[in-house]
Amino acid sequence: MPLLVVGISVVALLLLMTRLKLNGFAALLLVAVGVALVRGIPVAAIPDVLSKGIGDQIGDTMLTIGLGAMAGRVMGDSGAAQRIADRLLAAFGPRWVQVAMVVAAMLIGVTMFYEVAFVIIVPVAFTLVRVTGADLLWVGLPMSIALSTMHSFLPPHPGPTTVAAAFHASAGLTLFYGLFIAVPVGALIALVWPRLPFVRRMRPTLPEGLVGGRVFSDAEMPGLAWSLTVALFPVVLIAGAAVTDMAASGDSPLLHVIAFLGSAPVALLLTLLLSLWAFGPRVGRSLSEVAESCRSAASAMAMILLVIGAGGAFKQVLVDGGISDYIKDTTDGWPLSPIVLAWLIAAILRVALGSATVAVVTASGVVLPLLAGSGAHPEMMVLAVSCGSIAFSHVNDPGFWMFKEYFNLSVVDALKARTTYTTTLAVLGLGGVLAVEAALDALSL
Repeated sequence: MPLLVVGISVVALLLLMTRLKLNGFAALLLVAVGVALVRGIPVAAIPDVLSKGIGDQIGDTMLTIGLGAMAGRVMGDSGAAQRIADRLLAAFGPRWVQVAMVVAAMLIGVTMFYEVAFVIIVPVAFTLVRVTGADLLWVGLPMSIALSTMHSFLPPHPGPTTVAAAFHASAGLTLFYGLFIAVPVGALIALVWPRLPFVRRMRPTLPEGLVGGRVFSDAEMPGLAWSLTVALFPVVLIAGAAVTDMAASGDSPLLHVIAFLGSAPVALLLTLLLSLWAFGPRVGRSLSEVAESCRSAASAMAMILLVIGAGGAFKQVLVDGGISDYIKDTTDGWPLSPIVLAWLIAAILRVALGSATVAVVTASGVVLPLLAGSGAHPEMMVLAVSCGSIAFSHVNDPGFWMFKEYFNLSVVDALKARTTYTTTLAVLGLGGVLAVEAALDALSL
């Protein structure tokens, strides 16, 4: 049974990393090869499958994470991240630092991918931890939860946007309805989860290389205007491109230029160049100093990228091994509400395949035939599939490894923190979708 293979492979991976202390990169590749052999992938084809999975995953994330980490480290080493953190503390107070992180993450995360927004905001979270002495997860976990919520529920993120196009749903209405669900659900989980006893018992330290250890005096830090300008520069570019794409159509050169500047790698490259000047020669720091910040960030990112790439290889083996086709055939004809069925299919695919984007795209193809005769609003079906795809993030999800490495957690603690919050987010999201669907039906009577 294919799902049994998935379960055994996850257990094997956990044993390799927790009991045998095998490096995550090597453990993921070893288990991926084992799954490929069990699922009947020809031996000669296995290296190509692994390479494709690593290439696809690294291609999607290396530029984003690498450039974002460099820009973040430059901001941290110049005092810009501390300047923003100090202003957040002044505005919200130490007692409400979690609310500050949730508000910032939701505002930035509306239009930015989880990984992009994460690497932009995380230097501020690290600085708040260092300045306030708070636990890393107390500050960082609300940020991650809020970003996960925005990324999973709302266009213009890739999952909801892809499903909206497949279902011929209005992206604007999907965003409108999704905000009513995502904001309260995401804020609730973000503020509750760090207070849970099993999370409070985790005491991760700040990861080496991704944050400087210096606390700056007020005179040493750059001004707030420049600090915010650099931090929000990629947000403006990416958000502007997303809004333009939703509001305008055509094939004009201007739209192509906006799309180019608003792509995540280009936006972050321009941000890095701006940060090198703004927090380098402009304030009297040499280019060699800011280059050292970039080098430190790149060194710290090497293992993170290797593990994320190996997670992509594991995911590709599951896809090429026919797991998604098996789930399609198994769920066909299940007698459930179309919204619940859409959510469940996406959740099962997420558990089996790891990638939320792969799960949501595959689920949309399975669910599409149900839409015509279901009577459900297409926007609600989009949200059902999208929030189902966030559930059960675990070791076959490359995002899981990014979360684990940045928050310096063991595999078991990462499972406790991330897998539980993503699953709760998906379940409460389904409840919100059903409630909004019922309200829309009542209004149409």
